[in-house]
Amino acid sequence: MKPLKDLAGQTAVYGLPSIIGRFLSYLLVPLYTYTFIPDEYGKVTFIYAYVSFLNILFTYGMETSLFNFSRLEENKKRVYSTTLLSIISTSAFFIVVIVSFRQYFAGLIHLPEHPEYVIWFAVFLCADAICAIAFAKLRQLNKARKFATIKALNIIIYISSNLFFILLCPYIVKNPNSIFHPIIQVVYNPKIGVGYILISNVIASVATLLILFPDMIKAGLGFDSALWKRMMPYAMPLVFAGLAGMVNETLDRVLLQYLLPLESRWQQGGIYSACYKLPMIVTMFVQAFKYASEPYFFANAKEKDFAKTFADIIKYFIIVCLLISLGTLLNLSWIKYFVGPKYWSGLGVVPILLLANLCLGVFYTLSIWYKLANKTIYGAYLTIIGAIITIVLDVYWIPRIGYIGCAWATLICYATVMVLSYFMSRKQMPVKYDFFRIGIYFALSLFLYFLSTQINLNSKILTLLINNGLILIFVAVVYLMEKPSFALLNKLKK
Repeated sequence: MKPLKDLAGQTAVYGLPSIIGRFLSYLLVPLYTYTFIPDEYGKVTFIYAYVSFLNILFTYGMETSLFNFSRLEENKKRVYSTTLLSIISTSAFFIVVIVSFRQYFAGLIHLPEHPEYVIWFAVFLCADAICAIAFAKLRQLNKARKFATIKALNIIIYISSNLFFILLCPYIVKNPNSIFHPIIQVVYNPKIGVGYILISNVIASVATLLILFPDMIKAGLGFDSALWKRMMPYAMPLVFAGLAGMVNETLDRVLLQYLLPLESRWQQGGIYSACYKLPMIVTMFVQAFKYASEPYFFANAKEKDFAKTFADIIKYFIIVCLLISLGTLLNLSWIKYFVGPKYWSGLGVVPILLLANLCLGVFYTLSIWYKLANKTIYGAYLTIIGAIITIVLDVYWIPRIGYIGCAWATLICYATVMVLSYFMSRKQMPVKYDFFRIGIYFALSLFLYFLSTQINLNSKILTLLINNGLILIFVAVVYLMEKPSFALLNKLKK
């Protein structure tokens, strides 16, 4: 239980400021969905779907390579500087290519009238790729506080820029008597519209790069070509795994634009993307846990009781995800106001996506087996299988049932790769999981959700109270079943 306590502490340090920052960032979704119609918002989410794929290419698995080779090499500073210089060089190459052929790329994403969008996302992609290595180094050094602070600053700058361009500037433009009106007319162009979301991203990413720059300078300029040649075979399978994984996460929003009629493609893409944000708490928890767990597992894999600890981690991770999911579903009557009423037609995807995110989180956690064994090719195999499932189901379902098909394809994909990863890991990392209790908690959460759907009261407040009472039942059952473990943890604290 001591390792569990340590991991919980790291997750809290990494996650709490990051979750607060991400939550503040998610508050921009109401701004977007109450300001822009689904067609406009759909265009931006479409662009970010492509950006997510390019993020994988720009970093090409070097974050995980940094973790792995830092534990294998004595000269950790040389590992970091080699990784950093590699990313800086390739980022410079990518940005030259993208900017040079911006009109061509704008046509590829169905926005030939906005080649400036291509320039903007090329700039923040390069900045983010370089920052990713600096952030990875902070994680490796367990500088969680500094990591979370800079991440939070990035989000604050991004939010502030959005509020400035989308709220403040239009307000001042409509009030010509304002003393700021002449200044705003210089920096603000109403025709850019949703493009200011991209501009805000540029401002935040470049600012973050400048903040991290002093740490990067300390790494020196040493580049070990022999080391780099050994790192690349380790990293390349992670690129394919990452791209295939991103197919599973975001390709549905791209395919919506190609497989739906012209008159509805942007609208459905906007609605689906907005409702995709509603399972945000599960998403944030999974991300925070991933940040903390990966370096933790690398550091503690040789411990005597690692298998038992890993099994407990999986169990408690699932418990937390189930609790958050149940809380979201049983409070959806007011959580739905997070997005504009024009987007509520897509609320049916929320339960499906919550379960999908749980499966994805378990898959992320299980994936440590092939990273520890230096068999990252298996990660590529798994995510390619998931990508094939996603593509086939999306291509079949999108023309028939629209974005609902995207949600079901996402769930089936993540559930499949999660199960396959479990069976493939049994040889490399045999772990006895507590399937009995996990099954009970899963069945209980489903039963409580079904019970809530049968409650039909005229009073919304009373319904909400009953629903949250059902959540307390789940917490009580978990506490009673896990009480012996909690008692042991208390003894260790003493």
